[in-house]
Amino acid sequence: MTNPEPKVVLSIAGSDSGGGAGIQADIKTIEAHGAFAMTAVTAVTAQNSRGVQGIFSISPEMLRKQIQSVFDDFPVAAVKTGMLYSSAHIRVVVEELARHSDVPIVVDPVMVAKGGASLLDDDSVDDLVERLIPMAAVVTPNIPEACRILRMRRISSIEERRLAASLLHRMGSKAVVIKGGHLDGKATDLLYDGRQFRDMSEERVTTKHTHGTGCAFSAAIASNLAYGKDAAAAVVASKQYVHNALLNVPGLGSGHGPLGFFHRLAPIRLVSADDAALL
Repeated sequence: MTNPEPKVVLSIAGSDSGGGAGIQADIKTIEAHGAFAMTAVTAVTAQNSRGVQGIFSISPEMLRKQIQSVFDDFPVAAVKTGMLYSSAHIRVVVEELARHSDVPIVVDPVMVAKGGASLLDDDSVDDLVERLIPMAAVVTPNIPEACRILRMRRISSIEERRLAASLLHRMGSKAVVIKGGHLDGKATDLLYDGRQFRDMSEERVTTKHTHGTGCAFSAAIASNLAYGKDAAAAVVASKQYVHNALLNVPGLGSGHGPLGFFHRLAPIRLVSADDAALL
């Protein structure tokens, strides 16, 4: 008896040489969910736990060829987008994914790296809003990203978060998750599907090793959608996955280190040595 064919999930994002975020985080997360990861790289970064030291853009036409190559040969069940770098890259992604409208898309509107480096220029935000977000099954901004997309000065209260989610939903995404990691207190994300709001909370994990949390979250959602979960179930399962990955960090790097992506297979440690001093 042969094993069932794994679901294929395509990540369209930038490469992180430190392995904590971007394409590398997506591959690890997708494979940890039993799916098969495929990639289309938008840019190559020189990056570690302390920040981004350089960015080299892949040409939009090479990005197009990567996406076409994957779809031409493999049964893609879900797509996630991360760092898209420029308007030209966004337009290529939109054009190619429009050919596969039956495939769910998770849009992680990556704009700024954990260390503060800008990963998307202002002109590209308009293309993200007008072209890509309307195609999304789920869009997953954090608070600063939602503020930038919506041109809101702040999003902190429950009412402001619900307003932001409603406005993002009106842009066309079938479901919206506003991540609450930048707020105080519990790690509370807000899910809105056009019908109801749902707050999802976990106790905040005290750790500096949070590099790639957004990438892992969106890649996990795409993986769960690929296996047939609806948006709400996919988001809930993905939040639990990231929470457990934060509890099992490998403790690598002197800055914001990576998550424990494969904690389901072999937990590494509950708290790293560096983090123990924070508790």
